[in-house]
Amino acid sequence: MAVNAGQGGTVRRREDPRLVTGAGRFTDDVHPPGCLHAVFVRSTMAHARITRLDVAEAIAAPGVVGVFGLDDLDLEASTARPPLATEVVRFVGEAMAVVVAETGALAADAAATVFVDYTALPVVIDSSAALEPGATLVHPEIGDNVAFEFELGEPGPLEGAEVLVRETFVNQRLAAVPIEANAVVAEPHGEGVRLWVSSQVPFRVRDQVASALCLDESAVHVIAPDVGGAFGAKLMTYEEQVVLAALAHKLGRPVRWIEYRTENMVAMTHGRAQRQTVALAASRDGRLVGMEADIVADSGAYAGLGATLPAYTALISSGAYSIPKMLVRTRSVFTNTTVTSAYRGAGRPEATSMVERAMDLLACELQIDPAELRRKNLITSFPHTTAVGATYDSGDYVRTLDLALKAAGYAELRREQAARRARGDRLQLGVGVCCYVEMTAVQQTSEVASARAEADGTIVVSVGTTSSGQGHETAYAQLTAQLLGVRMDDVRVVQSDTATVTAGGGTYGSRTLQLGGSAVRAACVSLIEKARLEAARRLEAGVDDIERMDGGRFGVKGVPGSALTWAQLASEAVVVAEEEFEQDGQTYPFGCHIAVAEVDVETGEARLTRHIAVDDCGTVLNPMLVEGQIHGGVLQGVAQALYEEFVYDPDGNPLTTSLVDYSIPTIGEMPPMETLHTETPTPLNPLGAKGVGESGTIGATAAVQNAVIDAVSHLGVRHIDMPLHPMRVWQAIQAARSPAAEA
Repeated sequence: MAVNAGQGGTVRRREDPRLVTGAGRFTDDVHPPGCLHAVFVRSTMAHARITRLDVAEAIAAPGVVGVFGLDDLDLEASTARPPLATEVVRFVGEAMAVVVAETGALAADAAATVFVDYTALPVVIDSSAALEPGATLVHPEIGDNVAFEFELGEPGPLEGAEVLVRETFVNQRLAAVPIEANAVVAEPHGEGVRLWVSSQVPFRVRDQVASALCLDESAVHVIAPDVGGAFGAKLMTYEEQVVLAALAHKLGRPVRWIEYRTENMVAMTHGRAQRQTVALAASRDGRLVGMEADIVADSGAYAGLGATLPAYTALISSGAYSIPKMLVRTRSVFTNTTVTSAYRGAGRPEATSMVERAMDLLACELQIDPAELRRKNLITSFPHTTAVGATYDSGDYVRTLDLALKAAGYAELRREQAARRARGDRLQLGVGVCCYVEMTAVQQTSEVASARAEADGTIVVSVGTTSSGQGHETAYAQLTAQLLGVRMDDVRVVQSDTATVTAGGGTYGSRTLQLGGSAVRAACVSLIEKARLEAARRLEAGVDDIERMDGGRFGVKGVPGSALTWAQLASEAVVVAEEEFEQDGQTYPFGCHIAVAEVDVETGEARLTRHIAVDDCGTVLNPMLVEGQIHGGVLQGVAQALYEEFVYDPDGNPLTTSLVDYSIPTIGEMPPMETLHTETPTPLNPLGAKGVGESGTIGATAAVQNAVIDAVSHLGVRHIDMPLHPMRVWQAIQAARSPAAEA
């Protein structure tokens, strides 16, 4: 059974009425009877030996049930760092103990009385400094600060170049800032535990909690209820989740922990944090010859998922361009900072920003229009295997560039820019172009789903992904309704519960529709075949004589009156099907974003005035869901380009631990987005779908950065690292105007 774009359509999200009216159920809404409250005691030092941890006053405080360290909990360490630090703390915010009390207020008051005596140790904050000889070792037993190394390509990629540009870019550290911070409620459940967690990966949490508590997986029940944003930062199993499970198991009572915002800013994983030195080589006519890149990523204090993400940066580092020779080396290093992990795009925005900045530098060096340089080098035939071994499945990169240029009125923008420059206007115009390709369905390329007909006429679809605001319930119900010939209202979607779903990879890497949707499709196709078998039995006909009729009914060919509904079929038999879909590799969505910005050359203030996004995620099931993902992604890309940065002082003290200090944009900082879409189906799954959850961020970040720099490039500004806040832009302008720069 084929499913094509014509079977999709714009359908409003059916989750929204529940969520916007306050009827959602988040982890914080779960209050088991007799529930205790936990508050963690966290390090205020970036690197120190714990000389003494005095909990006597806390234990004696009103309402306190206990104060627990790692030695008080029977745990097998199974996460990226110790569940609770014992001898040494390695970043500000690392948990050392947990206070459990009858109320949250009592637990917080008691935690404040815990006295910690530290012996300070040397601190290393900068990832490049961490690689220098004699650098402070975050983990002395390892012998150096290298957490992970990865290299792709072949030596000598710059040979034969007539023109070469080289620069170092900083892709700054970001905090994820989901509107719902981390949250856990754990309660005893039979011989094991049940947890409600704000997570993207409930099955992963289940497995790692079971391992840490030495329980069978079946003894751990994990539910991810409504999740208020995740963006990759809820992709790992957190130490707090393991500790809460251990506390509930030990105390025989439910325990809850809800992270507050300042705690979230240092305890939840950060993203990005790369320093990239890149050289891009070309012939005099602008044909790319080769590229070499050396990427140093900040892993933070422990080797979590973030340590391996630069491998994705390397795999996608050629972007949308045909680069004959490449060599990309990545190193992830330990520092005394918060652990890094996935953040929307997870290695791919970093790669796109790197190659797109290099393309603009090359265009300036060659005095070629940036759009034309890109057109000259875009990949045009597919499948295409890059010089670093990534095989792009399908695409039409030139088409998205042309659509974006036309929608932007590119030629007119360049004329307006030239006029402003000629007049010496205070507000200069910048145009930033970004052609991107990204990789989706990374890591795990399989997913499981089941479909079951109920006697009341409803269809229950279970799938192993977990929504954190993307609209999964709508997409799966829409797909199921199309396949089975029923109303969307008759489809119930079950997900995010390890007791009611067989298995699941969770949600990350923009994998949901292409893997989860394909698994749902396979389950529905199997369900139809089982329905035909049951109809044949009930109607005493051959299976080949049974056909599907309007309204999802099954009857004998030529005898419409014989048809049985789904409800009738399920009334006397179990009609259920479960299927696993395995995709042969990753898919590669692509697109082109154009940002238009104005920069006040006297103050350095940059303002985005237009943003044009042309994106291709293969076959589109629901344009409204795609549009929502693009809008949200673009906003986060703009945020990195202009506003966000997590900052430490030289002693490792975080300086941006609240939303007063850590700037995120509101809708007031965004102009209306102009979005267009092309559809180039992938051959890798029956839906033809690719991912779209991260595309907006990947395309927007580089486009906005390029636009701001383009606005002041005529003044001699070559590059400015993100975020492009007014002081940084103003300083770049002043440096370019200085006599030393002119000399």
